[in-house]
Amino acid sequence: MSASRRSQVPPFEVMDVLARVADLRAEGREVLSLCAGEPGQGAPAAVQEAAARVHQRQDPLGYTPALGTAALRAAVAGHYHRWYGLELDPREVAITTGSSGGFVLAFLAAFDAGDRVALARPGYPAYRNILRSLGCEVVDIDCGPVQRYQPTVPQLEAEHAAAPLAGLVLASPANPTGTMVDRGELTAIAAWCQAHGVRLISDEIYHGVTYPQAGASDPKGVCAREVDPGAVVVSSFSKYWGMTGWRLGWLLLPEDLQAAVDALAGNLALCPPAPAQQAATAAFAPESYARSEEAVREFAATRELLLDRAPELGWGTAAPADGTFYYWADLGDQLERWGDSRRYATALLEATGVALTPGVDFDDQAGHRCVRLSFAAGHDVVAQALERIAAFQS
Repeated sequence: MSASRRSQVPPFEVMDVLARVADLRAEGREVLSLCAGEPGQGAPAAVQEAAARVHQRQDPLGYTPALGTAALRAAVAGHYHRWYGLELDPREVAITTGSSGGFVLAFLAAFDAGDRVALARPGYPAYRNILRSLGCEVVDIDCGPVQRYQPTVPQLEAEHAAAPLAGLVLASPANPTGTMVDRGELTAIAAWCQAHGVRLISDEIYHGVTYPQAGASDPKGVCAREVDPGAVVVSSFSKYWGMTGWRLGWLLLPEDLQAAVDALAGNLALCPPAPAQQAATAAFAPESYARSEEAVREFAATRELLLDRAPELGWGTAAPADGTFYYWADLGDQLERWGDSRRYATALLEATGVALTPGVDFDDQAGHRCVRLSFAAGHDVVAQALERIAAFQS
């Protein structure tokens, strides 16, 4: 007896780095962790206060509907009116156990085993690994600096001509590069998908963690539902609101997938976490938006520090980081010394206590040349880490 073939996916390397960080801290080492995409501010105060009230009531916290409470679905729909001017029926919203749970539900509902689904490379490894575990064929689209690390219509045309695509997973802002597609680009991609019967899955979990000074014409990001009513949108409370451990995300679903996702959700997880749902409605209070905007301003200041100091590192080509809190860069001359990004990151961590993520998870072709640095830890931590990196490389 052995594990199933579908389970044979690689682990997420950042989790291995985090495990080593924990070991070093347990040994008494000071570690500056720039590897995880985890905002340091935590949940807004209004959410934390709402959570305290939930437990003070000694609520039995029974199951909720499979797609979430009516109150939270309505609050999410209201958020889309506030940010994008969209009028959504709350029934189009499905609350999920994090965006990760949302991806599983969306992929199961939208694709059959054997379907070809396109992804940008570099990209978030869980897309690839979930799709492969479900029996889908992953089509990696090589997206480098020339494409600003985002897929283009000509690239989709070429892949579709080779064999029909069933889906495209698009992330804007993207992990690990932070790059975004603008309204014109998204409109063109969505129109192509509609014309060719390709389901667009839009990962928008970093919406709001964006930097208009980088040239974005739509400061929060463009929602795919603005340009494609058949698109599936995946989002989360984790990034903009800093609620990673609350494990709440959501889907925006077109009508043809709503019943399927409802049935799947009820069978796979029964419902998302009840106390987190009750508290999360407070994320849409004015004071919660204000706190999250303050956190984004702090990310922006740290981003500026990093971009100003980046030439001192002597690394190579880097993504522009229109959004997110990531810096994706080729290691340049450091490759001659260390051979690949995994050896570099391991040596850096052991010698200096600075944790970066090697790029091999995000790009199995060129990721050995690259690292992802997360500046979510804040200005002071990043400043100190940059000093240690420069000293290590000298």
